[in-house]
Amino acid sequence: MRIRPLVVDVLIVAALTGVALLLGPEAARQGQSPLDGAAYALVVLVHLPLVLRGRAPVMVCCLVHATWLVYITAGYWPVVCSFGPMLAVYTVASVRAARVSVACAALMGGVWIYAGAVNHTDSWASVIGQAVVYPAMLWRFGVLARRSNELARQLRREQAELARREVAEERSRIARELHDVVAHHLSVISVQTGLARFVFDTDRQTTRTALDTIEATGKEALEELRRMLMVLRASDEGAPVGPMPGLARLGEMTERIRVGGTEVALTVEGVERPVAPGVELCAYRVVQEALTNVLKHAPGASAHVLLRYEPHQVTVSVTDDGEGVIPDRVRTGGGHGLLGMRERAKLYDGQINIGPQDQGGFAVRLILPTSARAAQQGDDTTT
Repeated sequence: MRIRPLVVDVLIVAALTGVALLLGPEAARQGQSPLDGAAYALVVLVHLPLVLRGRAPVMVCCLVHATWLVYITAGYWPVVCSFGPMLAVYTVASVRAARVSVACAALMGGVWIYAGAVNHTDSWASVIGQAVVYPAMLWRFGVLARRSNELARQLRREQAELARREVAEERSRIARELHDVVAHHLSVISVQTGLARFVFDTDRQTTRTALDTIEATGKEALEELRRMLMVLRASDEGAPVGPMPGLARLGEMTERIRVGGTEVALTVEGVERPVAPGVELCAYRVVQEALTNVLKHAPGASAHVLLRYEPHQVTVSVTDDGEGVIPDRVRTGGGHGLLGMRERAKLYDGQINIGPQDQGGFAVRLILPTSARAAQQGDDTTT
């Protein structure tokens, strides 16, 4: 189980404070001034800031040493409060650059020498040795820890980058295979279609055989496409597993928004008929994005969704009356949602108009051809 860093620091500080308090009575046996209530309070204050050492290590280090100086100046045994400054120096060395950590280590050495002067020590060689060796060791251990952490982070970045490259290469390989499979099957279908057209009036058996081949090849192509798409979707945990939404579900969408408090009316004109799934999905997503924009940018407005079936095309429009609009949020040329609408329309050779209305409010109008032939021929309806 992973423990939060703050909890770990609290436990460490509690342990160090406990050790320091237990060491307090040893001062009298070492010939030092016995610790009183003020001394024990300073012991706690020296260690308490270490709880935040992960967030502000340099500031904590300076605060700990300042409190330690007060404790030493009062004439108490310095060793009792030495654990906190040691941990503070190690922390700075493990997370900060050398020019900062060396200064903190030097600060600890200076305070240690000051403690020797305040206590009128007779063994200056020992004091100076400790003032040099202890900070140097703590600084060295901290630097090693920092380098280890940097190497670990670099290794994780390299592993993540390698995984991304492998996924990209695999997807590229799958795309090439998919292209080859589809190209092969479409070539077979094209040849057999030409053959069937050539012998349609003279050789019914050959025509039937060609049509059977076209049917079988088309099924194989669809099966290969399905397999490839399953492989591609396997790496996307968020990939939809149900059927794609279409025009038949516009009623559900408007009802959900209506229940949420926004007035939305849906009107369907023309004779409803089956439309290519891709075209349906494109129209559905554009309506979804347009209604989302109404909720975000005009929360008090009422909207109207119009779906019109025409001979060679399907038209959907979403308009609102502009009530409650937030002007600073309205965009006519930017934003990821508007760009997504335009890209979807372009993908299916559609036409889309997005912008404010003369009478107020905002409108999104999308025209999608229902077949490739309709896209080539165009339609009399204008935008």
